[in-house]
Formats: sequence, structure tokens, C-alpha cells
Amino acid sequence: MDTEEKVVRLAKPPRKGLLRLVFSRFFVIGILLVLQVLLLFSIYFWFTDKLPVLLNIQWIFSFVMIIYLFNCDMDSSAKLTWMLVIAFLPLLGTAFLLWTQTNFYHKKTTEFSKEQVHNTKDMLEQPEDVINQVGNDGSGTDDLSKYLCNGGCFPLYSGTDVTYFDLGEKKFDAMLEELEKAEKFIFMEYFIIEEGYMWGRILDVLTRKAREGVDVRVMYDGMCEMSTLPPNYWKLLRAEGIKAKAFSPIKPLVSSHYNYRDHRKILVIDGKTAFNGGVNLADEYINRIERFGHWKDTAIMLKGEAVKSFTLLFLQMWNMGEKEPDYETFLSAPWGEVNSASGYVMPYCDNPLDEYKAGEAVYMDILNRATDYVHIMTPYLILDGELLNALTFAAQRGVDVKIILPGIPDKKMPYALAKTHYKALKKAGVKIYEYTPGFIHAKMFISDDIKAVVGTINLDYRSLYHHFECATYLYKTDCIEDIENDFQSTLAACAEVTEETIKNEAFSRKLTGSLAKMIAPLM
Repeated sequence: MDTEEKVVRLAKPPRKGLLRLVFSRFFVIGILLVLQVLLLFSIYFWFTDKLPVLLNIQWIFSFVMIIYLFNCDMDSSAKLTWMLVIAFLPLLGTAFLLWTQTNFYHKKTTEFSKEQVHNTKDMLEQPEDVINQVGNDGSGTDDLSKYLCNGGCFPLYSGTDVTYFDLGEKKFDAMLEELEKAEKFIFMEYFIIEEGYMWGRILDVLTRKAREGVDVRVMYDGMCEMSTLPPNYWKLLRAEGIKAKAFSPIKPLVSSHYNYRDHRKILVIDGKTAFNGGVNLADEYINRIERFGHWKDTAIMLKGEAVKSFTLLFLQMWNMGEKEPDYETFLSAPWGEVNSASGYVMPYCDNPLDEYKAGEAVYMDILNRATDYVHIMTPYLILDGELLNALTFAAQRGVDVKIILPGIPDKKMPYALAKTHYKALKKAGVKIYEYTPGFIHAKMFISDDIKAVVGTINLDYRSLYHHFECATYLYKTDCIEDIENDFQSTLAACAEVTEETIKNEAFSRKLTGSLAKMIAPLM
């Protein structure tokens, strides 16, 4: 059976046009969610009409919630947004804030997540010789490792070979090659899976490996079942011998729990090889189809001891809610010796349900310690005050800060919102470029020819505060030269943002960005 037949067998071709929309899970759940919201508003307006006293006491609720906002550990930009909501809708805004802070499903997921992190905190040991090697070189890598280990189990490793891919197509080819070598287990965790050429080719390998006795596990974000996959797609995968789960599937029940998505991209093979980066499993990521022009994305492949960290990260998410999770079987798998590897590698994750802002902390550490340059690729630029200050401070003290953003956006509102930061960044000396051939989906930092991060973490509130994310911190690895060369090559295909281009931006986009900025933390 060829790849295309395999795709058709797992999911029937979707209806076309209006029928596809009307009979889709997205439409049905969307209607039910809207009805629930309308019901809540109706109850609210009925009470305020029948009981005018509520209009008098709502200011008391508002005042109490403002005191709460001043004293909670929420990001300052988010506090301002909530105060704006409460100012316009005192009682409803207060109720909405309380609901987001105390939601039952949110608590359940938090408990599962903390339980997994607590139970696995000591499963991977930090090699002392590695910390000693970087402890006196002034890079701060040892301090960063200690910080990350306080929030989880993220050792810094040597002896791991890293291969950099400057396009999704190259990662895809390497994935297929490595998947064919699998003998014991394959773990895949991706934000987006969409049926097509890319997923069909991968699925063909996965089903064959499952029949051979390989433990194949696939996990995708539940939002896929609203957009790119049919409902309960995991059941179709299980019928093929593949263990599968959807993280936080969307149900017709209003809940802030859905705000926390699994945005990670992880592939682990036999505990020996791991992939990480921005590339999801859909055809636009390998430019098989065109969406928003040329799709620029990046990824890395690890071989060596650091792969254990990605094995653990996958299992932590997979084992949420499991009664008897198995870690030891997979973490004890031999990773093999990699004698030619240089430098140090530290995979890590960002969990929105703990008190650590790991994603933002790593980016700010790079910006604050840079002496020569910091070069960045990101699809979105929705900054809080701390990151904006870190970027401008780095530029003002003489660091060459360059940011590459999309020339063709995938979402108009975040694109307009990103442009609201251009003026302040340019004034501080930050250089901004837009990738004219199409869309930048890469999430990368490179600094001083010695540090880099490749992963899933965007420069926006979604990634930094609301999503489960992961990335790989690289220090003095050979591939950093490849990453910087790719940045320079991409820069050659970009147009620089100038004061003139900012001034001549369309008024409608400026207005959209200004209005969106007021609610940016809620987007």
C-alpha cells in the first residue's frame, strides 16, 4: 500500500466547501461554546436588570480584584490588560478573572504536571565534570543550568553531536532516514499533525515499525482535531498498532484549560537520536505546498547523552494521569558514544503551570551576557516590558542586535502587533528585518559565535506564558557556525525596517496594532 492510500484509509477525504464547515467538529463545538457564552451573558444582564443593587456592589468587586492584581505574581502587562477589562466590565470582568484563576480543569492539569516533574526531578544526573568545565569561563552557562534544574531536570551535557537543518525539508529527509533505524521505541510529540505527503511518508514508517514490535507513541495537541485531523484520530492510529494521545482535546465546555496548548516538537528514537525545532508535521513546513510564500523553518538533530532529556520530556507529558508510568525502561537505554562531539548541549522545557519562566529567562540571559552580537529569528514579536528592556539594553550598550521577522504574515493581528514595537526597538539601535520571500517560522537565538537556542519558543505571550514549550541550548558546539551562517544567508533575502517604512505603514495596520496591544497578554 503506498503513502497516499495509507492517508485515505486512516481518514476519509473531507467534505468540500460549505458542507465541510457545517459538518466539521470545529463548527459544532464552536456553536456550542458560543451558546454557552451567550447564556452566561444573558444571565448576567438578567440579574443586573432585575437586581440593580448589583450595579452598586460591582465596584466593590472591582476594587477587591484590583488589589488582588497588584499583589499577585502575574506579568505586569497582563495586570494592565485585566485592569482595562475590569474598568469597562466591572462585574463581568471580575467574574472572568476569577474563572481563569480558579478553573477546575486548569487545576487538574497543574496537579498532573507537578506530579510528573516532582517524581522525575532526580532521574537524570548532572555530570559534575561538565559543570566544572564551564564554571570558570565567564559565560554564565553553569548558572543558567542551575536555574533550569531548579524547575525540572535539565542537565548540561557534553558528548552530544548536533546537526543543524536550515529548512524543514532537510529535517524531514533526516527524520525518515533515522526512523528507519528504529529498533526499540519511537516517541513523537508535535503541536500540529496534518494528513498529506509529509505525514503520510512518516506514518508509513511508523506503522511498519509498530508491526515489527517497536514501541511507537504519537502525541499531538488536541487543537488538531478542530483543524487538521478528524475527531479521535488517535483511535485510528491505535488501530494501526501505534499508541496515540491527543493533549487537551477541545470539548463543548467553556474552560480556560484550553489556553494551555502543547506547542512542543519532539522526536526521540531508541534514546539515541532526538529532533527539536520549529518544524511541525504538515506539508507547508517542507514547502510541499505554499502557504504565505516560502516557509523558512529550522531544526536540530541530537545524537548522544543529551537525548535522554528529550526522552524524559516526552514521557512527562505522555504520563500525565497515568497510574503506573514507566520511565526507567526508556531512560536506561544506551545512547552510544559520540567521540567527535564538541561543546555542550542542554535541552529544556517551559511549563506554563509552574513559577519558572524558563523560555523567557534563557532568552534574557543570552541578551544580558552578550558582548558582540545577538541574532534572532522569530515569527512573532509580542513583547512584555522585561523582554523589551532586555533587547533595548543590549543594543544601547553596543551589542549588535538583529531580528528577522516574516515578510508575509500568517496572522494579521499578531503581525500588526509586532510592528507596534518597531519604533522603540529601532530608537534603541535594534536592527529589524522582514523576510521578503515569505514566512519565518524559525525560533532561534545566536550570540557571540558561542551560544545558540533552537526550539519551539516564540517571542510572544502564547509561547512565553501559556504554552508547553521546549528548546535546546547550545554552547560552543560546532553547529553554531552553521546557525550563524544560515542567519546571514537569510538576512540577504530580507528588507530592513527603517524609520521611513515605519512612518509609511498603512493606517489600518497601525490602528489594529494599537488596539490589539491593549489585550496582547490575552491573545
